[in-house]
Amino acid sequence: MRIGEKIRQLRLKNGLTQEELADRCELTKGFISQVERELTSPSIATLMDILECLGTDLKGFFSDNIQEKVVFTTEDVFEKQNCELNHTIRWLIPNAQKNNMEPILMHLEAGGSSGEDDPHDGEEFGYVISGSIYLYLGSRKYRVKRGESFYFRPTVAHRIENAGKSKAVVLWISSPPSF
Repeated sequence: MRIGEKIRQLRLKNGLTQEELADRCELTKGFISQVERELTSPSIATLMDILECLGTDLKGFFSDNIQEKVVFTTEDVFEKQNCELNHTIRWLIPNAQKNNMEPILMHLEAGGSSGEDDPHDGEEFGYVISGSIYLYLGSRKYRVKRGESFYFRPTVAHRIENAGKSKAVVLWISSPPSF
């Protein structure tokens, strides 16, 4: 078995670039590239991290019968902080890029923002778990409070911003995946 080639196939199946996979595994793009080209071999611990980010494990990776994972735990969550925009994204499903939708939890500190996303095909849904946010759709601005939700087709540039003085938490689902 060519481990690097199989990792590359899983990465592509999940719709990830080498850089996206590297970010999720806290590795470098160069290392992922070397592994995929069979120029280096990851340690068992690193291979386990890579496979977890690709939605599988050692048993599934080396098995010909790949079973789809249904239940995800806190160990499956991948988290990335953006200090510039003052937010943290938690990917709830590690391989959601291969699915039709991608759920995330976004934690926005006071003044935090998601950053602007360009128009694209699909649908966006969000539910404010705590705090309140502003939803910007082009030149329109909507306030969304705790317990309220939003839904839109992303035909204009869009973003969310924390509207309060305390942390806001939003469950955000994008279809197709875009985070």
